[in-house]
Amino acid sequence: MSFPTTLESTAQALLASGKGLLAADESFPTIEKRFKVFDISSTEENRRGYREMLFTTPGLSEFISGVILFDETIRQKIGGASIPEALARQGIIPGIKVDQGTMALPGFADEKITQGLDGLRERLIEYRELGARFTKWRAVITIGGHIPSRTCIEANANALALFAALSQEAGLVPIVEPEVLMNGEHPIACCEEVTTVTLKSVFGALVEHRVVLEQILLKTGMILSGAECPQQADVAVMAETTRRCLRRAVPAAVPGIVFLSGGQSDEVATQRLNAICRAGDVPWKLSFSFGRALQAPALKIWKGSRENVMAAQAALHHRAQCNSSAIQGKYSAMMERATLV
Repeated sequence: MSFPTTLESTAQALLASGKGLLAADESFPTIEKRFKVFDISSTEENRRGYREMLFTTPGLSEFISGVILFDETIRQKIGGASIPEALARQGIIPGIKVDQGTMALPGFADEKITQGLDGLRERLIEYRELGARFTKWRAVITIGGHIPSRTCIEANANALALFAALSQEAGLVPIVEPEVLMNGEHPIACCEEVTTVTLKSVFGALVEHRVVLEQILLKTGMILSGAECPQQADVAVMAETTRRCLRRAVPAAVPGIVFLSGGQSDEVATQRLNAICRAGDVPWKLSFSFGRALQAPALKIWKGSRENVMAAQAALHHRAQCNSSAIQGKYSAMMERATLV
């Protein structure tokens, strides 16, 4: 398949109606942790086999427009073809996570800064040659006590802006991901306040670095009560608060917003996504970029065994279909009781 040639058209292709992104960019420690639950050894071959199971799911391109890969994965092969080539043949756009994880922000306890700017220009050129057409960089903002500090927010915003500018220079669509973590006892109003401040800082930095907003996607979290908060906001309040926050902080020039699942269970993430998208009244296309919330049922079935591939793929296809319905505001709990085929 030949992909769109401009950054604007690539961004729009990633936002194709009824489609979202599969985030399969887990770092070595993260995938090892997930494999360990099912007593799967995190070897290169097992990681490749797992991604092959995901990426060769029949009919996946009906609901998935793009896949975010990891550095190891973009270099691996499926059936003699590179993974980017295998995805492209199905009409799925390959992308790549380019940050190199977080480190402690010096002088600011419990806060983090994302690494990976050193040598990024050269790595982006290589990734494009390997078949990537978009990139992703994740910043982490934690709520708690007297954090986040403005220093942490602004440092991460500037790193995101540099990443985005370098990506566009290399002919790649950047997905800018400032994630405000769910962890904590804070009420939903606190999450809304922190996310609003964070997004405004990020877009201020993007403009300062001359990033073309029409050529990016925003990946962000839903506005939620902290996971340990005793009073959890209901779905309707969550949806309206999320839309309000985004309307106040995200320029209309941005073509689309893809939501991360951020540790939510698969069905809960889909229910909340549906509630946000059902109301409309926003200037951007809304979609999903889920990792664990798409993969968890498939991994639970697969367990490292070739005999389980078809059943695991059916589970992934089902979750992708549910989330496709959600971004169209058409999801219902009845879909979860449907027989997987």
